[in-house]
Amino acid sequence: MAASNKAIDNAMRLRYIRALERFHKGIVSYLSNTPELSKEGFDKKIENSLKLLKRVEEIALYKGELQDLQKLVKKMVSYKESDEDIENIKEEILYSSNQLDKSKNARRYKKDKHSGDMYKDWE
Repeated sequence: MAASNKAIDNAMRLRYIRALERFHKGIVSYLSNTPELSKEGFDKKIENSLKLLKRVEEIALYKGELQDLQKLVKKMVSYKESDEDIENIKEEILYSSNQLDKSKNARRYKKDKHSGDMYKDWE
């Protein structure tokens, strides 16, 4: 039985999202855990990670957080050609990554204990 076009599109989309997340995680891990950063090492890490990302076809993403992830990955790739200092690059990427994680977690962990609406029917 052949898979429907919708299932194939969904599988391609998930594969692209996972490739983006893998690229992002690898670069952030490299920047935060490497004791002696160098521009050449950063460029080499981008090259190697980009090989995996290029194997997957780029798909249009519609969810805000995924679009932000896609923009961040493109920003990381653009730093490869720039002649900016590695410390500035590290600071920019880690800040942007932190803001992305922050926006994801803000939606996920919402406390309703301070909202007061929950206890109105008790009075």
